[in-house]
Amino acid sequence: MTRSFDDATRRNIAELVAAFSRATADEPEPALKRAAVVIALTESENGAETAFLLTRRAEGLRSHSAQWALPGGRCDPGETQVQSALRELHEELGLELGESDVLGLLDDYPTRSGYLITPVVVWVSTKAALVPNPAEVASVHHIALDEIEQQDAFSFTRIPESARRVIRFRLAGQHIHAPTAALIYQFREVLAGRNTRVAELEQPVFAWK
Repeated sequence: MTRSFDDATRRNIAELVAAFSRATADEPEPALKRAAVVIALTESENGAETAFLLTRRAEGLRSHSAQWALPGGRCDPGETQVQSALRELHEELGLELGESDVLGLLDDYPTRSGYLITPVVVWVSTKAALVPNPAEVASVHHIALDEIEQQDAFSFTRIPESARRVIRFRLAGQHIHAPTAALIYQFREVLAGRNTRVAELEQPVFAWK
């Protein structure tokens, strides 16, 4: 399904995100550090449809270098997840948005590396050009929403180290893994009007550190 980048699509996705029944924990695991990422909806590179922004992390980063990721990072003291997500979007890609651009939040995802990630869905209302920060971002990519809605976009496998299923998102012949793949998968399910949980979807062992 192709979604043009316009007000009608924004309203439709905002309604779907608002209808999503977000799972919340009464007492999050205290050992987990809060983090937030952004599912930033913007115009596709060809200008014909709605896409989201996906980055390759810079090779010089201390953790998860060169991996695929949604823009985001650890929450600073006193920040909400929304504030953190908007700050990280500005720091990584030069996009300055406000809370009025936020469409909603998806489920928190606990990572093996000790973070509790909150995905924040935003609509990129600005026409400003992307300015990737080379210290954090090696490249930025526009992924059309119809790419994640393909029947074979996601697959599941098993590893000896865990009883949980490992999720993979296939993009241009490569596999993107959790947590990024799990968060994108849940957003795909939200677009289809489904409340699908992803916290139990596993990451590959290389992402456990």
